[in-house]
Amino acid sequence: MLLAVDVGNTNIVLGLFDGARLLGCWRLHTDPRITTDELTLQVKSLLRMGGFSFKNIQGMAVACVVPPLLHPLTRFAERHLNLTPLIVGPGAKTGMPIMIDNPKELGADLIVNAVAAKEKYGAPVIVVDFGTATTFSAVSPKGQYVGGVIAPGIKMSLDGLFLQTAKLPKVEIVQPSSIIGKNTVTAIQSGIFYGFVGLTREIIQRLKKEMEVSCPVVATGGLSGLIAPQISEINFLEPQLTLEGLRLIFERNQKK
Repeated sequence: MLLAVDVGNTNIVLGLFDGARLLGCWRLHTDPRITTDELTLQVKSLLRMGGFSFKNIQGMAVACVVPPLLHPLTRFAERHLNLTPLIVGPGAKTGMPIMIDNPKELGADLIVNAVAAKEKYGAPVIVVDFGTATTFSAVSPKGQYVGGVIAPGIKMSLDGLFLQTAKLPKVEIVQPSSIIGKNTVTAIQSGIFYGFVGLTREIIQRLKKEMEVSCPVVATGGLSGLIAPQISEINFLEPQLTLEGLRLIFERNQKK
């Protein structure tokens, strides 16, 4: 079995695969200060809840945008799984040419998402990831990663509004019943929700215009289920897209 690990700025998402089948998926809060022992205990507990153990794991693939966590993840794999994890980055075979100014600076999650979307929906394709940041990845008709867009994330924007104002409260991210807020809470919810709906639609439309293509748009990320259904430009919702991409890249790196 393969343990796929997607390390984001907010959450660590773990997926356990048996071949192409995703057996289980778990989330941890991202803590850059976590030790190898603490990480091991948390992963062991989550796997046990699903009826699995370390002995079931024969491979591990990691996409990480939090560099301090690479060491404890690697040590965990070496000590407890007796293997060297595949870290998505320079040197890893993705099967997708990266056509940007400095390919080494591309976030691992972005290329992993792009690989998974191209595999499932072909090229060209656009991926929108509603995570800590809201990111857009563009894959050309030739299957090349040609660039993207990075905007603040929904929760990041909401936290910034709360932290930078004296009286505005922190609110739950939900779709309000009306665009016109009748109180401070619903006014903020309306601004955040519909603001990101508008931002997403505008960027998708501009990407398609600049790419001069008509292509599927795939949404993923923790808040994709809330925002994506309101955007007609988004064609597919794939909550586990990053884990699927990790599985694909792991398999490509096992081939001789």
